[in-house]
Amino acid sequence: MAEVHGESKLTFLESTSIIIGHGVGSGILSVPFLASRNNWYDIIWIAAVAYCMNLLLHFMIAELSLNNNGAQFIKCFENELFVGKLKMACTWLAFGLLGFSVVVNVSGFITGAAAVFSAWFHLPSVAGMLLFYVLAASVVYIGMKLVGICEKIAVISMFGVIGILFVATMLSETTELSTKFYSNNNMLALYSMIAFSLSAVMSVPQVVKGLEGDEKGIRRAIAAGTGLNMGLILLITFMTLLGCSNVTENGALVDLSGHLGGWVSIIGYVFSLLALATSFWANTLNLRDIVNEQTKWGEKISWLAATVPCLAIALVGVQSFVGFTRMASVVQVLTGVGVIVAYNRSRKRAGTSVICGRLGSLPFQILAVASSLVASVGAVLTVTV
Repeated sequence: MAEVHGESKLTFLESTSIIIGHGVGSGILSVPFLASRNNWYDIIWIAAVAYCMNLLLHFMIAELSLNNNGAQFIKCFENELFVGKLKMACTWLAFGLLGFSVVVNVSGFITGAAAVFSAWFHLPSVAGMLLFYVLAASVVYIGMKLVGICEKIAVISMFGVIGILFVATMLSETTELSTKFYSNNNMLALYSMIAFSLSAVMSVPQVVKGLEGDEKGIRRAIAAGTGLNMGLILLITFMTLLGCSNVTENGALVDLSGHLGGWVSIIGYVFSLLALATSFWANTLNLRDIVNEQTKWGEKISWLAATVPCLAIALVGVQSFVGFTRMASVVQVLTGVGVIVAYNRSRKRAGTSVICGRLGSLPFQILAVASSLVASVGAVLTVTV
């Protein structure tokens, strides 16, 4: 077992919950919109391919981080990828691009939460954003252990909420699933959003550190977290498609809650807030650590630098929740290409592969890069509605 020590030790369930929480609040609430513009048969195989590719990528990221003592992958880039006179410039460019991606992504969470508060409590959008920020950011301020505990509680609660919503959806008037073929663009866009929903690229190092380098535990946590996330994606997607005749870009559970109405709608709003909070916690905790690794400002100042810009961009205004998360996915998915190159060098330097084994060999590395490029293309394509 590698000697890796992080901010706090995490249990297996806390580590798994951090993996789930990273993507559950953004893409998972956006997938149904894109799925509604595709043949339902295609949703199944697209999801299966995306799951396999993401699991492969996450194992490689875990091994890359493990080979660098649990570092986030900007520091891994600095150690493994960037060389020569441009090393520092490249490191800060990667840091800027990744930071932009996370800030834009988290801004989408704040905007999505404001839409829930507006629909539920009729709060003004600005008040909803400020309320969600104060509640969610305070958890990250305290630290990784509280994030892990809150993620665990939220994930367990989400499964309970989904069970209630599933029963309510089946008992309500349902719509027929689409068998219409729209366009190849829609299929690629759906693949991109599912890949983005499953992505926990920055939470993987948290798992590596939280489990103190336990290779078997790391693999189990990543596989379980990604698998449960995939299950949630498919369940929410088909519930929304069955329950809503017109899925909008405001977030799946907002649409479904509005359709079901009554007390059941409150359950949908609760799920949305839990999902958005888990993603906010995971993403801003990761960005806090990246900022701290690169600047040495300390955890509290780095927390401010990681969270305040997200609130500021959300307050400025965004056009749509789905549109914002699709824009953020471009940079984050493209980052996967750099990760694979860094992993290749790390694997050669280490001379062994304790997490990936044969799945980390060159053919699988090429496959992971191809998947990232396809997902990046899909993120910018125009969707046929």
